[in-house]
Amino acid sequence: MTSLEALGWLGLINAWTFYRFRQDKQRAVFGQWRVSESELLALAFIGGTPAAFAARHLLRHKTRKQPFSTYLTLIAMVQVGVVAGLIVMPSFI
Repeated sequence: MTSLEALGWLGLINAWTFYRFRQDKQRAVFGQWRVSESELLALAFIGGTPAAFAARHLLRHKTRKQPFSTYLTLIAMVQVGVVAGLIVMPSFI
């Protein structure tokens, strides 16, 4: 996967993640069937973490929900660790 493809993937997954958080918020307001927390966390896990945090802040959605908030924070911490490892790793090879 090229850098451009990776950026395209991240753009798409973040747009979709924000959309699904917005959709879940709207469904909550209208008392409709909700988007599952496992789906929202899975979207964050596969690269949508920035959009998940942005949606939580901008839409004021799932900001106090536990253990959702803890899981989202853990996903973000693991992702930061992986990225840091990938940046540092080439210097050890």
